[in-house]
Amino acid sequence: MAYGSPLQRTAGYKPALSAFAVLGSAWVFVLVVLGAFTTSIGAGMAFPDWPLSNGSLNPIGWLDNLAMFAEHSHRLSAGLMSIITLVLAIWLWRTEERAWLRKLAVFAFGLVIAQAVVGGMRVLFDPVKIASGETSVGRLFAMLHACLAQLFVCTLIAIALACTRGWIERPAAVSAGLRRAGVICCGLLFAQLGIAAVMRHSFAGLAIPTFPYSTAAGGLLPPEWSFHVAIHFAHRVMALILTVSLVWFAVKIWRDRGTSLLMRCGASWLVSLLAFQLLLGAWIIWSRRAATMTTGHVLVGAATLATAFSLTWLAHRDPIEEPKLHDR
Repeated sequence: MAYGSPLQRTAGYKPALSAFAVLGSAWVFVLVVLGAFTTSIGAGMAFPDWPLSNGSLNPIGWLDNLAMFAEHSHRLSAGLMSIITLVLAIWLWRTEERAWLRKLAVFAFGLVIAQAVVGGMRVLFDPVKIASGETSVGRLFAMLHACLAQLFVCTLIAIALACTRGWIERPAAVSAGLRRAGVICCGLLFAQLGIAAVMRHSFAGLAIPTFPYSTAAGGLLPPEWSFHVAIHFAHRVMALILTVSLVWFAVKIWRDRGTSLLMRCGASWLVSLLAFQLLLGAWIIWSRRAATMTTGHVLVGAATLATAFSLTWLAHRDPIEEPKLHDR
C-alpha cells in the first residue's frame, strides 16, 4: 500500500512534514511584514479592484511604484500562503493519525481563505462611508483583517509545534498555574492587537503626540478626549498591563520544574521581545510614525504573540493524551 494512504496514518514524527509546517509558520511572518508595511505607507488602496490588481496578475508599473509594489507583493504572498496552507492540510489529512490535528489543519485553510476574502472586502467596500463615524466599511474590514492575521499566525504555529519531534516524543508536564498564566497573557495580547488594529486603521497613531507622558507638560492623562485619543490611550494602558503580565509569565516558566530548557529560553526571548516592542512603540511617536518603525512594531507584536502562544501551547501538551508513537 502506498505511503500516504489514509489507512497508514500515524501520530509519529515525520521530518518532511515537520519541516514543511515550520516553513508555513515562517512564511506567515513575511505576509505580516508586507501587510504592515502596506498599511504604514497608506498603500492599502493602491489598486481599487480585487482579486486582480488593475485587472491583472502582473499590473503595469507595480515594480516601479512603491505603493503598488507593497500592495501587490502582499497579495502575491497571500496567494502563496494559501497554497502552502492547502498543501499542509492535505498532507496532514492523508498521513496524520491525530484527528484534532487534521481538523486544525482544515481550520487553518478555511481561515486563510476567510482572511483573503476579508482583505478583498477591505478594498471593495472602502468607498462606502459610515455616516455616524469618520471611517468606511472598508476600514472596518481592515481591522478584522488585522485581527484574523494574528489568529492565523497562532494556528500555523500550533500545527508546526504539534509536528515536531519534541512535541511527540518529549512532552513536558508543567503546573496548572503556568498554563493559566499563559492563557491570560495570550488573551491580553489578542486584546492589545485588536486595539492596535482599530488605532492604526482609525489613523489614531499620533492622537497623543508625546511619550511617555500624555502631554508636553508631563501629564499622565490627555487634556482632551475623543475616540482617537481614547483608543490610543487604551493601547498605552494595555501595554503597561502586558509588561507586568508577560514578565510574570516568564518568571513562572523559569521557576517551574516541569519546563524544558527550550521553554526557559523562550521565556527569555519573550521578555526581550517585550522590551524591544516598548522601544519601537516609543520611537513611533518620536519619529512621527516613520514607516520602518510602525512596520517593525507590528512585526515584533506578532512575534511576541507567537512566542507567548508557543509557550502556552507547549505547556498544554498533555503527555497522557498523546501516545509516544514513532514513524521512522
